[in-house]
Amino acid sequence: MKEPLTLNVEVLNTLIEQGIQDSYSYTEYKKLVSDLLAEGKATGHEQSEALTDYSMLNDRRMKRLDKTLKIDESIKEAFANADTKVTWLVLTEGWCGDAAQSLPVINKLAELNNGIDLKIVSRDDHDELMSNFLTNGGKAIPKLIVYDNENKEVLNSWGPRPSIATKMVNDYKAEHGGLDPQFKEDLQVWYNKNKGENIAVDLLELL
Repeated sequence: MKEPLTLNVEVLNTLIEQGIQDSYSYTEYKKLVSDLLAEGKATGHEQSEALTDYSMLNDRRMKRLDKTLKIDESIKEAFANADTKVTWLVLTEGWCGDAAQSLPVINKLAELNNGIDLKIVSRDDHDELMSNFLTNGGKAIPKLIVYDNENKEVLNSWGPRPSIATKMVNDYKAEHGGLDPQFKEDLQVWYNKNKGENIAVDLLELL
């Protein structure tokens, strides 16, 4: 479900167009993360040993998923046959565990249709744009914006987590008041077992 946008359409479109200009392809984004890690750095404006460690773990996750991920045949067919001309603009950072699980799926689906142009930008470098796509008031990532290139309008958005994981997070917060390290570990186990299926089903609704 989309939260209401806080800017008028013209200003928002300007921010999105700027984001697209500043963006990386999936391959370029992965290289950026790897190059920064070689310097002991993470993407984004904040730097810490923890964020670098998360980025290193996520770099390995994405490389593994790129090799092993399988998309359901019915979903592949739906994407391949969809009549669409959009940009999928994803706000993210390399240290984000949810993004590392989602981006390989997003990329594989986008590759199935020439009418989907996947672009990736740093959340921290596009704070004003991010502020228009908040989740429960927070700048949670990844956030995928579906932008109609011809009509210059936002058609939909998705993120930061697939629907099942979102319910898991909300239920845990309701019971425990927040997320602890054990839950975050359990969430990654769920991602690994689900193998991108929930993400692909969710993104099918964006067509």
